[in-house]
Amino acid sequence: MTYSTTRFGVYEELKTRFTRPDSPPPSTWTLLGMGCFSGFLGGLAGNPADVINVRMQNDAALPPEQRRNYRHAFDGLVRMVREEGPASLFRGVWPNSTRAVLMTASQLVSYDSFKRICLDVFGMPDTITTHFVSSMLAGFVATTVCSPVDVIKTRVMSASPAESRSGIVALIRDVSRKEGFMWMFRGWVPSFIRLGPHTIATFVFLEQHKKIYRMLVGA
Repeated sequence: MTYSTTRFGVYEELKTRFTRPDSPPPSTWTLLGMGCFSGFLGGLAGNPADVINVRMQNDAALPPEQRRNYRHAFDGLVRMVREEGPASLFRGVWPNSTRAVLMTASQLVSYDSFKRICLDVFGMPDTITTHFVSSMLAGFVATTVCSPVDVIKTRVMSASPAESRSGIVALIRDVSRKEGFMWMFRGWVPSFIRLGPHTIATFVFLEQHKKIYRMLVGA
């Protein structure tokens, strides 16, 4: 409702505004600019819900005396504001917005690029098969590009107030020293298992939605 609606909505609106029927489609660099801007706005809009999501998922792994025990997401939002101040809703906003920029740029732009290759280079028809192939490849790209920021974002959002004061640079330095270079791709496989089908379903349904909408409005 917040993150994906914002980034998809802004991206599609920008594509519509900057595309003319008598002109070629936007270049990859133009799409990247649109994706980065859309992703940044989506990251800002979705950050509070993301903080709650990370905290509630990690709560069971904490010692009983350190658990927050939010009853539900809205209880968590209210308690965060009351106990930690409104700024707590935007804890980790910079790594989260960076992740949103990378996710939107890699997921949406790579989908449009792969779809264009399928249509123009391989001569595939504009069908669900083309949408499936393009979205599967886009999911692979998005998972790989976003993996390092996902790890950092999760650790920042789940950190205690004392740990969060050390800053992101100190966190990256500490993780690199303890875990080596491969920390950036920790959890890649479960991330792809989640993001791959999510990306496929998103774009397949989005393409069908756009076709139905254009048919209804006569566009």
